[in-house]
Amino acid sequence: MNAFQKTSALLAGLLLASGAVLAQSFPSKPVNLMVPYPAGGPSDSIARIFTVPLGKELGQPVIVENLGGAAGALAAQKVLAAPADGYYLFQGSPNEVILSPLANAAVKLKAEDFRLVHPLADSVMVFLVRKDLPVNSVDELIALARKSGDKPLSYGSVGVGSLYHLILEDVQHRTGIKLTHAPYKGNAPLLQDIGGGQVDFAVLVYSAGMGAMAEQGRLKIIGQLGAQRSELLKNVPTASEGQELKNFAFKIWSGLMVPKSTPEAVVQRLHKAIGGTLQDPSVRSQLAMQAAQVSPSMSLAESSKFFEAETARYRAIAKAINLQPQ
Repeated sequence: MNAFQKTSALLAGLLLASGAVLAQSFPSKPVNLMVPYPAGGPSDSIARIFTVPLGKELGQPVIVENLGGAAGALAAQKVLAAPADGYYLFQGSPNEVILSPLANAAVKLKAEDFRLVHPLADSVMVFLVRKDLPVNSVDELIALARKSGDKPLSYGSVGVGSLYHLILEDVQHRTGIKLTHAPYKGNAPLLQDIGGGQVDFAVLVYSAGMGAMAEQGRLKIIGQLGAQRSELLKNVPTASEGQELKNFAFKIWSGLMVPKSTPEAVVQRLHKAIGGTLQDPSVRSQLAMQAAQVSPSMSLAESSKFFEAETARYRAIAKAINLQPQ
């Protein structure tokens, strides 16, 4: 072995050793979990289900920080601006990291800036309408939109380029109806305005709070977007069961992400901790109360492949509806 080879071998050994030390020492202080929407919405609820068990797995507290705006991109950009050391995690979904850059010219990040450590939860999305809108199904909603003429129905979303916005642009593309878009900073304020009658309808993640409002007669849930009916919403038909939106199915996932330059040893430590939380029975039961379920177990490589496939899928939909950055 010549001198160069010896030096290379020594450097490789030092790198392996430093990685092992880093994995053992991380985390040595509290970890921040950035939620890209205001407190009280489904994303926030899911984050708070995971914080205590994830903190136990890591041996340090996990502290939630909420920051809404720009369909979640403001929070994503703040995480990317922080040191890539594993102490600032991002609870991401297609909304913030895949779709925002496609719709908002001011958003300079891209999906490839992040690494998905592991998906956390899959959630059910539903069509919900204000209580006095004269429709009781998705087909009736589309029929009413067709008759609205120069006074289009209004729908809310968590921002231009969000998945909810993309879905309803896709609905317009499929059916030929015209709608007026009202962007919000998060699910919680939008839900309140539908309950108050300020917005006609929305596509949103189902939550326990939404279910309670429906039971109280403050709004109506008229359809769900999954390929099959959720166990918790057995009496609510899927949109694809009607005539207008055949082969129409969406679900939304959220997962813990870090900047792509985060050290591999730290990513592996986080992945192991997340895997532990996903086995926690209390996490599973609390997610079920939110009409969500634990994501399937994935290796780091599988998480990366899943993220790449989702990125390609939503970019294709954005191209099909000619979504342009504004």
